[in-house]
Amino acid sequence: MAFVIVTDSASDMPLEIKEKYDIHVIPTPVTIDGIDYFDGDNIFPDDFYRIQKEGKDIKTYHINQYMFVQHFTPYAERGDEVLYICFSTGIAGTFNAAILARHEIKEKHPDFKMTIIDSKSASCGITLIVERLFIMQENGAPKDVLLKAARFYSAGRVEHIVSVTTLEYLIKGGRISKFSGAMGGALDIKPIIVVNKKGALEPKEKIRGFRKAVSRLIEMVGERGVELEKQRVFVCSGTNKEIANDIAGRLKEIYNVKSVVHGQVGCAIGAHTGPGVIGIVFLNASEEEFAEYLG
Repeated sequence: MAFVIVTDSASDMPLEIKEKYDIHVIPTPVTIDGIDYFDGDNIFPDDFYRIQKEGKDIKTYHINQYMFVQHFTPYAERGDEVLYICFSTGIAGTFNAAILARHEIKEKHPDFKMTIIDSKSASCGITLIVERLFIMQENGAPKDVLLKAARFYSAGRVEHIVSVTTLEYLIKGGRISKFSGAMGGALDIKPIIVVNKKGALEPKEKIRGFRKAVSRLIEMVGERGVELEKQRVFVCSGTNKEIANDIAGRLKEIYNVKSVVHGQVGCAIGAHTGPGVIGIVFLNASEEEFAEYLG
């Protein structure tokens, strides 16, 4: 019997982290011109953004109950216990589908143990949580400590600050109105968006010009981050790796962060932000409670 930590592809998990810990990442579905694809399985970010630029009809939907049953049943059959770190309920309905799947599986496997935690995070915010749990597990953290840490990180301790180069995809996804989008586009307004304590997207500021928006993101890291010199910070981007590298360098120079990890935003989120999305993910709380297992 093993204690297994699982997540989904809304985590935009970098391949090196996934492969290092052999993490089960459940693919999120995306529909392109009426055909289903699965993020990180048979479609990948660079191809997705190319298709998006071609103007094809793209829709996303959350992992459904049937998909979860397919992914979790093998663990139940082996007698493993599962901790699933889930895409925020403030953004998608993934959590409820996973709950229904757990009920269905337990009808055949009543002893199956599965904890489902709403990460209240998105993209690399989920990866930040999951990677830390795997580090702790590798360093000998027992199950009860891992569960406690998962709840700690998922209780609004992960900060996400995001901007985009164009409002086009936020308009298409219904995140902002066409009128506001047209006005913002005319004035070169770029939104600063955060994931709030409820795990929902929340516009915080409007900045004129993308370069200024990026500088504001970096400023906000200093305003919201805690013990940044001890942190492994994530920079997430769609296709603009040059901006991501610039941000990484500035975070090291200004805040002396411990390290920076680059993540590429995938289909689940990129469908609503477009290729010009850029975000920084970090912690707003001390990790001292778990320091002995974090190395």
